Amino acid sequence: MPAPAALSPIMGVRGRRVAITGYGVVAPCGLGKQAFWAGLNGPAITTGRTVEITDWDPTPYFANAKEARRADKVEQFALAAAAECFEQAGRPDIDSSRFGTIFATGVGGLRSTEEQIEVLIEKGERRVSPFLVPMMMPNAAGAAISMRYGLQGPNETITTACAASTHAIGYAARLIAWGMIDACITGGSESAACPIAVASFGNMTALSSSGNSRPFSAERDGFVLGEGAAVLLLEEWEVAIARGANIIGEVLGAASNADAHHITAPAPGGTGAIKCMNLALRDAGLTTTDIRQINAHGTSTPLNDAAEAAAVAAVFGPGTVPVTSTKGVTGHALGAAGALEAAAVLLSMEHSLIPPTAGTTVLDEGFEIDVVLGAARPWTPGPTMSNSLGFGGHNGTIILAPAS
Repeated sequence: MPAPAALSPIMGVRGRRVAITGYGVVAPCGLGKQAFWAGLNGPAITTGRTVEITDWDPTPYFANAKEARRADKVEQFALAAAAECFEQAGRPDIDSSRFGTIFATGVGGLRSTEEQIEVLIEKGERRVSPFLVPMMMPNAAGAAISMRYGLQGPNETITTACAASTHAIGYAARLIAWGMIDACITGGSESAACPIAVASFGNMTALSSSGNSRPFSAERDGFVLGEGAAVLLLEEWEVAIARGANIIGEVLGAASNADAHHITAPAPGGTGAIKCMNLALRDAGLTTTDIRQINAHGTSTPLNDAAEAAAVAAVFGPGTVPVTSTKGVTGHALGAAGALEAAAVLLSMEHSLIPPTAGTTVLDEGFEIDVVLGAARPWTPGPTMSNSLGFGGHNGTIILAPAS
């Protein structure tokens, strides 16, 4: 039994280091992390109320087509991203009880729920699929990964709306830093672009009326609903070193808090986000001058972007840190957004480029932040902050860094 780890930096003493040794991505702009990177540097693809993965074939990730049909797309995407993650990282040879799965989703198997409600109405109770429960339950994706790879440590699913997978990554890192586990699969998956979700988000005026995602633009008018998954493998640093793993990054710190203001609107001036970013800096033992990039939540909604821009400027000062949003090419994948953005950060470090904020050409007046526009910007990779702000007033921030 390992000796108890030190407390985290937010409690005064740094805990164990947390390495990132693999990741996988499924997104509308690219299947697999390198295709995803090409998509991040391409034109905006959000031209409608939704942007979805076309010609999706889940069968390579299941024993047969029947098994694939019994899994909602949320689970399918998660298993596909997990396969790429493990292909890169390998599987740590550790006690399976110390290998966790901390996963995330915003709404879980909403597609399957909607489909089976239609079956109930049109064909009656007896025709409803007995597989609906495991298809619709939010924990299905994390459970499927745990069972596929025999991971017997903590297996938990976080559903804090659009902040969910950022919270999951932060929580997974803490479990490792505090010595409770030695490795963890984490991230998030979402596939909610079905008629009921589109109608609901549309009627609450959250979706773009023009069908364009334009983060931080004066023309922004709502988000475009996306989907996808990203999965990361986190390991205790010395465990990764001992097995000869290729360490591609590190989780330096994380934070979570609540606006306690409104069920959908952010706190004015981004006051909750300001506190969350400062907590993450404290957890990482960093100052604002250490941060080299910010991957913003940047949903393209009027209130969210204004609050986040104000918060970033308040914490870092006007125009001091490059800021990007990837949602012009991914859409807003709700609970999977933070995981996709963590993958984008790792790719940005690998390629020494910050991808542009697709769809945006001119910032809204008064936004005192340095948004990367037009083309990728060269940078020297360093500590990067990724923010996620969710309905319910949830705020999440993680800080990632290149391996060193």
